[in-house]
Amino acid sequence: MADWQINHAPEWKVRRLDDGSLTLPLQISRGDQLLGASELRLSPTAAEHLHAALCYALDGQSPPTVAPECRKPIRYPGRRSG
Repeated sequence: MADWQINHAPEWKVRRLDDGSLTLPLQISRGDQLLGASELRLSPTAAEHLHAALCYALDGQSPPTVAPECRKPIRYPGRRSG
């Protein structure tokens, strides 16, 4: 029996709604069969808590080469690392 899965939808674009909440597209599947799509709706506070939880979970791990810019080390001109 195949497990149910909820994953981010391929477009992976977070939208801000008029009321300030954020929506994250998700898709629901079982095995290889896509069953539907929905959105996770988060208040700005809930989104900040999720962001912080993910930052803590990812702490100490090197970002993959395809990581978004916010996960890559920042290099400031004229500043020495170390």
